[in-house]
Amino acid sequence: MPPNGLEAVYLDNRDKLLRFLRARGAGEAAEDLVHDLWLKVAGRSDGPIANPVAYLYRAADLLMIDRYRSLRQAERRDQAWHDGQQDHPATAPTPEREVGARQEAAKVTQLLRSLGDRKTTIFHRARVEGVPQRVIAAELGISLSTVESDLRDVTRALVKLKGEIR
Repeated sequence: MPPNGLEAVYLDNRDKLLRFLRARGAGEAAEDLVHDLWLKVAGRSDGPIANPVAYLYRAADLLMIDRYRSLRQAERRDQAWHDGQQDHPATAPTPEREVGARQEAAKVTQLLRSLGDRKTTIFHRARVEGVPQRVIAAELGISLSTVESDLRDVTRALVKLKGEIR
């Protein structure tokens, strides 16, 4: 089906829109922005536009502004993270924190043992090793719903333990 309406106007003016974005400072991103504009135009299903060429130029300009703002925000976030790293150099944990961490790990280990081998195995395979639940069910010869139920039980127990520790 041949393009009509706004899509046809876009196709007729694509090269001009590309030059417009490059002139406005989009540089290498101009192609991406023109493509984003096409996706926006192709998805439109509302009524007619009085001046479709002006609409396309304005939409292209707004896409470029959005991209610029997003890049600036990412740069500021990265700079803030970098500055934060300079302010707080990595230090070794205090002996008290090490002892506390070992005690918490022992409580988690004890909790997992108390839940039984199957639930501990399922939890370890799913959450630590990242094995899909269907694969675990097949390996252990149990149903997928049993795997899901066991994971829920372990998760509930760990959440309860976390509340007790804190």
